[in-house]
Amino acid sequence: MDEPREPFWDPNEPGIFDDPAVIAAADARAIADIEAGRVISNEAVIRWLTEIGKGNRPPPPQIGD
Repeated sequence: MDEPREPFWDPNEPGIFDDPAVIAAADARAIADIEAGRVISNEAVIRWLTEIGKGNRPPPPQIGD
């Protein structure tokens, strides 16, 4: 496969994680989700990915799994 001759993005455009306010807002949302119990266990994600690796198409894990 040929390598791209130029970037497919503008290297001069700032990324979303270059803005401290964006990072702070994302952190605040994540902390609020954790405190409210809106989380999915690592074990549930591993089970889901293991099934995908076997060629199955299970539904994604849900909050509380």
